[in-house]
Amino acid sequence: MIIGIVVALPEELGTLTSKNIDKGRCVFISDKVLVAYSGAGPVNAQTAAELLVSRGATRLISWGCAAALDASLKPGDLTLADSLIDADQVRIDITSGWHSHARNTLSAHVAVYTGCLAESHQIVSSGKDKKQLHAKTGAIVLDMESVAVAKIARQHTLPFLAIRAIVDPVNMSLPRAINRSLNDQGDVVLSKLLIFLALHPIELPGLIKLGLHFNAAKNKLKLVAQQLDIINSFGQSSIIAQSLHE
Repeated sequence: MIIGIVVALPEELGTLTSKNIDKGRCVFISDKVLVAYSGAGPVNAQTAAELLVSRGATRLISWGCAAALDASLKPGDLTLADSLIDADQVRIDITSGWHSHARNTLSAHVAVYTGCLAESHQIVSSGKDKKQLHAKTGAIVLDMESVAVAKIARQHTLPFLAIRAIVDPVNMSLPRAINRSLNDQGDVVLSKLLIFLALHPIELPGLIKLGLHFNAAKNKLKLVAQQLDIINSFGQSSIIAQSLHE
């Protein structure tokens, strides 16, 4: 079984491998783990997931960081979605044996929070907006890529996991510097960030706090990465009955 992992950001990629992977490309980081660096957003994630399947991936993982929609989640908490809801309010349930195996494996090492993951097509910056999404969807976590990867998994009848560590808690509004520094591909441009900070130094404490949260999320993902071989061991001696249903 070959796991295909979609990661959107270079910092998330660094929790899996030290290899350099160009955006839009995929590379084997071990015999059974194939990683695609997609870039941000659902369109990029869909393209990356399709690439992974074309290269032989038989299981798909959406990997990286996420925003909390549930007030009980804090930076660094690990979520393993058991359902997803897209931007059109269509729900996808994840009820595979592989999901149960992954949850049991990870729970032996870290606390694992399960629940619904909501899709957004853009960064949700304000705490108010995150609370409204929670009330509307019942989701506990939010990202821009997982639903797109899940839809490709369903299309090809492949098992799927969304492994996401929390960066910003629900009550935290992201610093304005983040949105002001993004390019058209959803990447933070350092030069734009530095210029904005020079003009708005009051933003610096918020960025430092966000950086600390991001480090907590990355450290948790690095712990999870150590369990990938065990997670992938499920069902290797038999055909897995996968059940990813809309």
